[in-house]
Amino acid sequence: MRILSAGLNRVREITERLRAWGGQVDHVHLVLVSVVIGLVAGLCAVGFRALIELVNVVAWRRGAYTLDYIRDLPFWWKIGAPLVGGGVVGFIVQRFAPEAKGHGVPEVMEAVALRGGRIRPRVVITKMLASAISIGSGGSVGREGPIVQVGSAIGSSVGQWLRVDEGRLRTLVGCGAAAGIAAAFNAPIAGALFAAEIILGNFGVAQFSPIVISSVAATVVSRHFLGDFPAFEVPVYRLVHAGELAAYTVLGLLAAVVSVAFVRILYSIEERFERSPLPPIPRAMLGGALVGTIGIMAPQVFGVGYEAINEALNGTMMWQLMIALVLIKIVAVSITIGSGGSGGVFAPSLFIGAMLGGGVGTIVHALWPAATGTPGAYALVGMGAVVAGATHAPITAILIIFELTGDYEIILPLMIASIIATLLSTRMQPASIYTRKLLNRGIQLHRGRAVNVLADISVADAMEGVPPSLHPDADFGTVLRRCVDDSTGDVFVVDDDQILCGRIPAGTIRRAVADAAALADLVIAEDLMVDVGDGTVAPDDSLAEAMRLLERVRNELPVVAQGRLVGVLRPQDVIARYNVEILKRDMVQSLASTLTSGTAKKRVATAHGTQLVEIPVPQPFVGRSLRSLDVRRRYGVTILMIRHADGSMAAAPDADDTFAVGDVLIVLGGDAALAQLANEPDTE
Repeated sequence: MRILSAGLNRVREITERLRAWGGQVDHVHLVLVSVVIGLVAGLCAVGFRALIELVNVVAWRRGAYTLDYIRDLPFWWKIGAPLVGGGVVGFIVQRFAPEAKGHGVPEVMEAVALRGGRIRPRVVITKMLASAISIGSGGSVGREGPIVQVGSAIGSSVGQWLRVDEGRLRTLVGCGAAAGIAAAFNAPIAGALFAAEIILGNFGVAQFSPIVISSVAATVVSRHFLGDFPAFEVPVYRLVHAGELAAYTVLGLLAAVVSVAFVRILYSIEERFERSPLPPIPRAMLGGALVGTIGIMAPQVFGVGYEAINEALNGTMMWQLMIALVLIKIVAVSITIGSGGSGGVFAPSLFIGAMLGGGVGTIVHALWPAATGTPGAYALVGMGAVVAGATHAPITAILIIFELTGDYEIILPLMIASIIATLLSTRMQPASIYTRKLLNRGIQLHRGRAVNVLADISVADAMEGVPPSLHPDADFGTVLRRCVDDSTGDVFVVDDDQILCGRIPAGTIRRAVADAAALADLVIAEDLMVDVGDGTVAPDDSLAEAMRLLERVRNELPVVAQGRLVGVLRPQDVIARYNVEILKRDMVQSLASTLTSGTAKKRVATAHGTQLVEIPVPQPFVGRSLRSLDVRRRYGVTILMIRHADGSMAAAPDADDTFAVGDVLIVLGGDAALAQLANEPDTE
């Protein structure tokens, strides 16, 4: 063990020396690391598939079961297997890594956007185990999402161990994600594009080159152990008639509607489960039982569903059943994930698209048999169209179907259907199946980065106090004096009860000054004021909303509570708060590696007269969440990090993170606020 540790430390020293050279040497170093990540992620992908087959043997007494085999099982078995599996998954997720719940990709995107790509190493084992049990016991989810999260966690763990900076760490996370998709589908191009288009939102050469290398390395490993075979049995395709493109256009429109319905139903059911009073483990067992009940009549929903997809591609399934399976699969996937299961939504999107396309293709071919291709061709295009509509990633969708077929003939209808599905679905619902989960947490991403820095900060945190104001009856001379005394902008007009009546624009006052002598006895404040309309904000509104309003108003905003003027928000106030938030995020990113190595100081002076302090969690905080405590409003401080008792770090903690005994808080605030927090009664 000591020899291994010494060897690893030596490797890290060498990589740090290579990185210190900079330039081309540094890029070569990053490529070499990406190869290692690709190889390890490829091995994990192969091991994950073997683990699923092992769970299949335990749950169904057969490693690679068929639909006919499942149909012949007694009903209680079909219900019991996913029920027990759901309970085991619920326990694993709750006990070891809550981020292993769900389909995984949003968690990776959040880590890249908000935590500089930092993912806990334990996610590798926890996600593989939880997802393998969920899929193997009959959960209606895919294996691609888990592999993406596992690969990303591998890339993040390697990067953190090598102590690379945040930019490189994000790239290594992308390498792991690309390797996961490439190994799962035997599709290196699609894997690289998935990571660049969805995870990082960046096609820069410096980021893309290592991602491609990692994707290729993972594909080599996958092909060595599993063979060079496509994921699906794809039919031969040819475009029979140019007019057939109209049918593919209709398929693209339908795929958009179905993909939007999939996203909305998925998160609607997930929200219902989260509001349920049931604890996590019974909730996951209930979800498994419901999926098992659905599987009694429709065993196609169990597991990944590749056998059913192959039936649709080869045209051996009735169109009525395929259309029905579109809705049935959506419900089954939503229940599995919503109840606390672990697995991906990429393969279910392919399943839904294959059923939709196969159903449409069967109908079209029956109506115009001489001018249209086989139903399998439509099923193939439907797969790409639904994936594009659900993920808002048409390039990835097109390329993955192209790699599955290796046939250029499919590209034209595939591009038409996928682009139409993407355009219409983004119009109907701006959030994709991945970003919708982040939006529900208040995280908005653009090109892989969080854009709503101010979304969780209220106007009350940045506004100034009640500004000087005038009564509607104030004479013109009083208006001029007030304008001279307070030259910051408009003058607000309020009545005796401090109800906001309007505002006098600064431009109006300047124009009236030229005729001051003539207007002195004729004009009062009410004559000069204009209605504020909807140009007001409330103290509880977010600064993100206020920022959008400031863009339109281009002046200070009155802050109104129940009609009364309680403050004013100026553009410089928002900018100052934005700078503070950016400072906090930069501090989080730079402190994470320092705190992990145990070299952080107990107290560090920062800008704006604030202090960065490390304090034990106050006893009254134990068992409660950041959201329920409302620390920022109550104490005037910001918790940047939580160092848990087990040594793990929660950088930029979520509002629902719960404090536990032994946690240490890294807090930013003024001296008085920090003293109040540190002296909270019963602090240990």
